[in-house]
Amino acid sequence: MRTEIIINQGIHESRIAILEDGRLAEVWVERPESERMVGDIHKGSVSAVLPSLQAAFIEVGLERTAFLQVKDMVEAENADGDDEGGRSRNGRRPRSFPPIQGLIKKGEEVLVQIAKEPISTKGARVTTQLALAGRFSVLMPNGSWVGVSRKISSLTERRRLRDLVRELRPDNYSIIVRTEGRNKAEKDFKRDLKQLVKTYERMIKKSKSVRAPSLLHKELGMTTSVIRDLFNDRVDRLVVDSKDLYREIQAYLRSVSPELRKRVELFRESRPIFDAFDVEKALEMANDREVWMRRGGALVIDHAEAGTFIDVNSARSKGPRDQEESHLRTNLEAAQEIARQLRLRDIGGIIVIDFIDMHDERNRKKVVDQLVEEAKKDRARVSISPQVSEFGLVQMTRQRARPNLLHTHSEPCPTCQGTGRVMGPDTTVTKIERWLQRSSAANGDRRFELQVHPDVAAYITEDRSSRLKSIRRATKARLEVREDSTLSPQDFRFISRKRNLDVTAEFRA
Repeated sequence: MRTEIIINQGIHESRIAILEDGRLAEVWVERPESERMVGDIHKGSVSAVLPSLQAAFIEVGLERTAFLQVKDMVEAENADGDDEGGRSRNGRRPRSFPPIQGLIKKGEEVLVQIAKEPISTKGARVTTQLALAGRFSVLMPNGSWVGVSRKISSLTERRRLRDLVRELRPDNYSIIVRTEGRNKAEKDFKRDLKQLVKTYERMIKKSKSVRAPSLLHKELGMTTSVIRDLFNDRVDRLVVDSKDLYREIQAYLRSVSPELRKRVELFRESRPIFDAFDVEKALEMANDREVWMRRGGALVIDHAEAGTFIDVNSARSKGPRDQEESHLRTNLEAAQEIARQLRLRDIGGIIVIDFIDMHDERNRKKVVDQLVEEAKKDRARVSISPQVSEFGLVQMTRQRARPNLLHTHSEPCPTCQGTGRVMGPDTTVTKIERWLQRSSAANGDRRFELQVHPDVAAYITEDRSSRLKSIRRATKARLEVREDSTLSPQDFRFISRKRNLDVTAEFRA
């Protein structure tokens, strides 16, 4: 499988896409006003302890108080760790925990790390089991064990890594060897661990001089963390459209993985990079409720507060005349596409799938096995029920660490009170920016009247028109913004001042 990482650094957001054999598999979006929080470490204060829930609320300085469960306060029993989305093994006994009221008190100050970002009405989920991730290892204070990522399958290599890291392990720290640590030498781990210990000691020193709530440690930004965690020898190339970011990546790789530098490319074309790799079109469809498959079948994906529900139907599917065999083929293709859509849309929580009914128990098992096999590509933790329920449903859960793609690109609709969604003004502005980039690449007009919904116009011209100035400067367009209340917030219209003509359709994605 050919894997490529494509990075687009825009004016108002950065986007990273992972392509597998040319198809979009995953995407991350980060904006200045919504930077990722997972991995951040705060000094917080306990605002409430709830023995009935065996949980506590922690004030960490965010809009909503964070949620701490008792199981996230007790050191993991890990002798063979996996830091990258490994699946839990069946057959383990349920673990018992001490009562939370014996571990924490109201008003107490505590160091916590964000494990899940705030989603919808829920606050962030936090843990007191701190972990600092490096390129090759994860450092966890107040422990004494060594683990190795389960994705390193060679028993000989696992033994070598465990013995090596045991010799290097600082006192009072547990360590997990990451998948990237495979075949690495002692000097690589020494450098990695030295930096992590220094970061932790600096953070502890800071915690003693500040009052709660305070941010003590900020996890790496999205782009840097993706380079650290995902860019390895199994990635064929990384393409970036920013010269500054290209130089930063090269400088980082020079010290940690110099052999990968030749796989980094600077995108030099005038058209947008996501257009060049057909990512933009795939993203436009990534929030569609209906997903068509190659053989004519379709998925219908519905989101609800309680979970996500996916219906598989044959639609225009053409297959063998044998109905059971036709349904099996459609369901097997659906299992592959569902696993890809879960990664692409970053759907988490409870997921219920209604495959097309099949009578043969062996065929049902084939479909579940296919879904399990495809889920192995997922870095998030996934658990799939091995049995099809009596109602013909497959139930599964997927780790939820951040808002999914739908919530990233949209906001509750003020007209329908949240029963539907429209694209937010920030997403509309980035579409406007890309429209202007396409126009510029085609040597089109430079003078436009931009007609947008009043909310979008206010968003563009707020902050003393800094957004408008940055768009003009980046695209070399002479832009005049006009409000049009007849347009929806996600729509816009470009009028050429030179031709006095609506040219919006000329440069749409």
